[in-house]
Amino acid sequence: MEFLRLMRRAEKQNLYADAKKKLRIAVLGTASIQYVVKGIRYLLYRQYGIDGEFYEGDYDGIEKTLMDEASEYYAFQPEVTVLLPDSDTVDIDLYQSLWKRMPGYILQANFVVPNITALGNLEANVDFSRSYKIAEANLELVHRKQANVTILDMNGLASRIGTDRWFDYPAYFSTKQGFCLDFLPEVCGLIVRQLGALTGKTRKCVVLDLDNTLWGGVVGDDGLDGIRLDPNDPVGEAYRFFQKYLLNLKARGVILAVCSKNEQDIAEEPFEKNRNMILRRSDIACFVANWKDKATNLRTIAQTLNIGIDSLVFFDDNPAEREIVRMNVPEVLVIDVPQDPAYYAKALSDTGAFDWLQITKEDMNRAATYQSNREREQLLQESVDYDAYLAALDMKYDIGFLDQKRVPRFTQLINKSNQFNLRTQRYTEGQIEEMLGDPSYKLIYGELTDRFDYYGLISCVILKDDFIDTWVMSCRVLKRRVENKMMEFILAHTQGPLRAEYLPTAKNRMVEQLCLQLGFHATEKKGEYIYERA
Repeated sequence: MEFLRLMRRAEKQNLYADAKKKLRIAVLGTASIQYVVKGIRYLLYRQYGIDGEFYEGDYDGIEKTLMDEASEYYAFQPEVTVLLPDSDTVDIDLYQSLWKRMPGYILQANFVVPNITALGNLEANVDFSRSYKIAEANLELVHRKQANVTILDMNGLASRIGTDRWFDYPAYFSTKQGFCLDFLPEVCGLIVRQLGALTGKTRKCVVLDLDNTLWGGVVGDDGLDGIRLDPNDPVGEAYRFFQKYLLNLKARGVILAVCSKNEQDIAEEPFEKNRNMILRRSDIACFVANWKDKATNLRTIAQTLNIGIDSLVFFDDNPAEREIVRMNVPEVLVIDVPQDPAYYAKALSDTGAFDWLQITKEDMNRAATYQSNREREQLLQESVDYDAYLAALDMKYDIGFLDQKRVPRFTQLINKSNQFNLRTQRYTEGQIEEMLGDPSYKLIYGELTDRFDYYGLISCVILKDDFIDTWVMSCRVLKRRVENKMMEFILAHTQGPLRAEYLPTAKNRMVEQLCLQLGFHATEKKGEYIYERA
């Protein structure tokens, strides 16, 4: 198997030695997990440049390990624990009690409904069948999970693969493998995407070609009404199906952008005038149509949206364009687009490119915010100067101490923000909630509303006594002087000298001078600053 060969080669060549970041991960399962551990380590490094330091549990060792406070697991103090139970250990009360004992973040796999039934078709007709009980348990996992738990949808993965292929009974009886090793890349990929999200490695925007990607044909040649989008045409319906899927992505907070080699007015015309289009021009946050190379245009899109280039996912039917982007902008995730448009939605879905740990109301409103940016840009052009523009925005700030209802978004912003991030510290919901109960911490949120939109929670500060442990801000509100308002609040609720630190990363250079701009002065220690009151 190619994936196993690549894993072994990586270990043999000590590929992980140059990883810039480490992550302590515990993996516990009821079946054999050694290949899962190796696969997680390999993909975590290949996709995110992170090397995992692992605690590998014994066979069928979940309960035994976690109930023993003297076990090596607790000495290891994992940042993340992956729990992989089988469908013979369906005990939600047990797992709920174990979660309360465990440190760090928890990725708990749900239970795979088996492909062997004792009741035949009655499995779907009675509430005492094994299939019913497992499905019920999977729902209960979701209902009972605490803030630091994410459910891994292993049952959904097995269903997509097909349970007849998923279960490998000879392998289980001989080596206790819980699933067919042919699907090790998919299992490890599911886990690693969650680990990536935990460490701030998330994709935010899908960038779309137009001709033969959003519709059939070439609009510049075939004309507005000649492109294939007719719902009575199987090919046209396939493109409409893909557009409906993209609208669903937009509804959950994914940004839609267009990158097309075309004339701008010709490219935009179908969105405005073709009655068979599902997507409309207002659904596209950034629309770039010109004759420049697409690698350059992707950088422009990222800059326009104020997101990292590694936040982009590129979807283009042209394999030559995809290869150019891979070569020139390797940070962008390039989708291998199938030839048949009927499979476009599945191809994008199967990548799990937009696997996030949670969805907040700020995510749901994001597309509307980018649409409002056009109106702000128009206002800026009409304003005499920037101060007049800010005054015309009629901004209202809501800054206060964090409460329980804002914890999910507060945590998400800390883990997703890379550019305006003073120290790039990451915390789980569980850790944030612990800080809420610790009097040595002050957790401060900032929200913003202007005449066009409600941005939601866009800035987070964590104070540990007199030290700024964390300060992040959404790039959507840069140059709105939110940082000055946050600083005023911090000074009003602290006493004595205030200390800060800038820890440089590849992405946070924009805040390098932040402390000096806010009135701190540098100490003799590099990256350390102090604010002394008059």
